[in-house]
Amino acid sequence: MQGSASRALGAASQGGLSRLPQAGSLGVSAGASRRHRMETDCNPMELPNNTAFEEDSDYTDFEGTEVKDMRLEAEAVVNDVLFAVSNMFVSKTLPCAEDVAYINVETRERNRYCLELTEAGLRVVAYDFDQTDERLQTPYHETVYSLLDSLSPAYREVFGNALLQRLEALKKESQS
Repeated sequence: MQGSASRALGAASQGGLSRLPQAGSLGVSAGASRRHRMETDCNPMELPNNTAFEEDSDYTDFEGTEVKDMRLEAEAVVNDVLFAVSNMFVSKTLPCAEDVAYINVETRERNRYCLELTEAGLRVVAYDFDQTDERLQTPYHETVYSLLDSLSPAYREVFGNALLQRLEALKKESQS
């Protein structure tokens, strides 16, 4: 990868860019309430119809502010980086709730992981799909980009190439 792409990848993986082709961003920022909430720039209306929740459900906390369903957050994470991994989907076996969701990811190196998504961020909870290992103590990552960057050199390369292509397209756009 070229030096400029490496620098740009580093900036993007730290939340420096908000959008790649078919990608958004996921980071931790202070929400309207006292808790930190995961933020994405993905419009929930763009998510696939297989994300089910009851319209009559009350998704508000005691302060009356909206509480995000982590399944929706997890779907946004998957949509953000699916282009750069072999397989990624929200677990249908492990329970999703307001405060936790599980994502299965297979890297291009064919390594499988089960990720936990909470307000604290994302972390590996098992080395296979639909599993959790309480003994596994892995660090939380603020972004899915940071987590995958630490797990998969092939992800890093694909992401970096996509970023470079996007930057080149923006450069051409600004020159015309």
